[in-house]
Amino acid sequence: MKKLFCSCLLIVLFTSLSAQQSTYFPERNATWEVKSPKDFKFDDNSLQQAVQFAKENEYSGSRDLRIAILKGFEREPFHEILGPTKKRGGPAGMILKSGYLVASWGDVKRVDMTFSVTKSFLSTVAGLALDYGLIKDVSDKVSQYVWDGSFDGEHNSKINWEHLLQQNSDWSGTLWGGKDWADRPPREGGLDDWKFRKLNEPGTVMEYNDVRVNLLAYSLTQVWRKSLPAVLKENLMDKIGASTTWRWFGYENAWTVIDGVEVKSVTGGGHSGGGIFINTEDMARFGLLFLNDGKWKGKELISKSWISKATTPSKPNPNYGYLWWLNTEGDDIWKAGPILCSTQPDSGVILLL
Repeated sequence: MKKLFCSCLLIVLFTSLSAQQSTYFPERNATWEVKSPKDFKFDDNSLQQAVQFAKENEYSGSRDLRIAILKGFEREPFHEILGPTKKRGGPAGMILKSGYLVASWGDVKRVDMTFSVTKSFLSTVAGLALDYGLIKDVSDKVSQYVWDGSFDGEHNSKINWEHLLQQNSDWSGTLWGGKDWADRPPREGGLDDWKFRKLNEPGTVMEYNDVRVNLLAYSLTQVWRKSLPAVLKENLMDKIGASTTWRWFGYENAWTVIDGVEVKSVTGGGHSGGGIFINTEDMARFGLLFLNDGKWKGKELISKSWISKATTPSKPNPNYGYLWWLNTEGDDIWKAGPILCSTQPDSGVILLL
């Protein structure tokens, strides 16, 4: 996990139980209130060293993320860019304590791609569906809600919402032209081995895979009966005072019909373009909401029970919850670090809680 520091966008949030009652929540378009590191007994020298490290260790790939994506997936057959991309800026970040800004660097208002950090927003949209009763339980089979054939068959019919959220469904099929095995297939073997592999029982093996995450986004679009960006904006981003500059994109061909209206189904990552494009300040607001158990200025926007579920280690991978990376086991964990991370080192985005 040490490689995660190679970032162009970094938000670190600290809190303590005693500080939660006095957390600062910035108004929309407000100048973020600054506190001195001394106010929180931070060692200023150590803090500046951390900031300097972040500045000097950005992702080494091309700032033209279209080029970086094509390079990163050059060994994959049939890979192509299907959604928007954007050239990224230089290193930028914020360090918050109890909501107050104690350090920042770079252009924190610049909008950049976030790649797989999009997954944590997608997870949140699923949580809202649970909170609002659109989905009864994560153990429900997805085929109870999406009956268009996407979850037909002996294997796919076993898949429930939790399997999709933990990336251990091993769903088999094709979505928006992407084949289930096509997102970083095994180094061993070739096309026939990947296409005709033995399927793993849902819930037993984790595989990080944008195709199946995009399937979750499509399935949630069917449940919400509207676009997921609209759901996120109305139920969360507007309420935490986010700017109007963030975007959530899908592939060019990712359209579905909802109640007679064409709706774009968005992506949960950027391996073929798309995903959430957002600035550092808006990402910090999102992190601050989770840091405060889903409450913003005392009002619950997403339930504490969902956050607990989303950050519970999964059996196949104890460092992964519901599309959130965790910091629980292994040689690379930060023993004095955060327990919750939403990360994408390839684009240089890391959100630490």
